[in-house]
Amino acid sequence: MIIDIPEGQEPIGYVWGDMVPGIGTAAANFSLSVYAHTTLGLREFEAARLRIAQINGCRFCLDWRTDRDGEKVEEEFAEAVLAWRTTDAFDERTRLAAEYAERYALDHHHLDEEFWSRMTASYSQVEIVELTMSLGSWLAFGRLNRVLGLDTVCVLPPH
Repeated sequence: MIIDIPEGQEPIGYVWGDMVPGIGTAAANFSLSVYAHTTLGLREFEAARLRIAQINGCRFCLDWRTDRDGEKVEEEFAEAVLAWRTTDAFDERTRLAAEYAERYALDHHHLDEEFWSRMTASYSQVEIVELTMSLGSWLAFGRLNRVLGLDTVCVLPPH
């Protein structure tokens, strides 16, 4: 970790709250809102989130599984996300969520008409905006945690 955390301080709370309260509190609220207010199904949500985590390399994000009323994706789900192109564990929406996450993070300049045609055939405009905001949150904050080394020590509150 490259940020010095005072003895007895929880690293995420300190960095996101105490160090930069005007920015960190807003960022934390946005990050938590993605989970609290999503309308996306659990599988497509987790496929997109995990693909961003895999790209970012955030250790905590890779281990995290979103829990919705006691339901989580199966243990093998992360492996299926890595193989999103060929896995038979995904329906079209889940596969598209993983593809969108990857392209958003690695090649957003080449989101072409063919891709958008497939997305709009499977997702409403509201869902596309929601998924895009979620991707932005995961990309930014997972990468922030990884770059600063917080991903090895972070503990997020339950949502």
